[in-house]
Amino acid sequence: MTLSDSELVAILIRTGTRKKSAVDLGKEVMNLGKNKLALVAKLSVRELMKVKGIGESKAVTIAAALELGRRRQAGQISDKTIVRNSGEIASYLQSLLRDHRHEVFLVVFLNRANKINHVEIISSGGITGTVADPRIILKKALDEDAVSLILCHNHPSGNLKPSKADEQLTAKIKEAARLFDINVLDHIIVSEEGYFSFADEGIL
Repeated sequence: MTLSDSELVAILIRTGTRKKSAVDLGKEVMNLGKNKLALVAKLSVRELMKVKGIGESKAVTIAAALELGRRRQAGQISDKTIVRNSGEIASYLQSLLRDHRHEVFLVVFLNRANKINHVEIISSGGITGTVADPRIILKKALDEDAVSLILCHNHPSGNLKPSKADEQLTAKIKEAARLFDINVLDHIIVSEEGYFSFADEGIL
């Protein structure tokens, strides 16, 4: 038996109200996201609670289920652990960052075998940008015994073209990392539309 998205949400909701069934509430939740799970996943708990009959507990349950789905998708790629190319790591990073509505700067820390040691969001900012401190990145790299880094940030606007500030920050981190014999392998910009790799474009 195949259930619709709204019916699956209804299972999470469990109970309706005197006037609406759980399925009715599930449909209203889906309507909030224009009937697209990708958009529903971007909704905050507060936004989910705008549906009459969805209290905090139900909203948190829905948000948690969507987060599990996101982590499952990311885990399928990270289980491979070895980074082979920009497309593979970009797919992994997209699954991690696709639901962020503001810009986030993330770093992938790799060992000598190009295996992922650790992934961490270093900073998050507004809709138009974020700032990453090279000192924080390098301290974390030393803590994680990383020999290589992949820098990443998202562009919520969908525009994948790097800004001048993106290029300057990349150069700054690369130069600082070199002093510790740590390589910056790539800087990848991701959006729902795709990705941009500094290494692939020859500007790293």
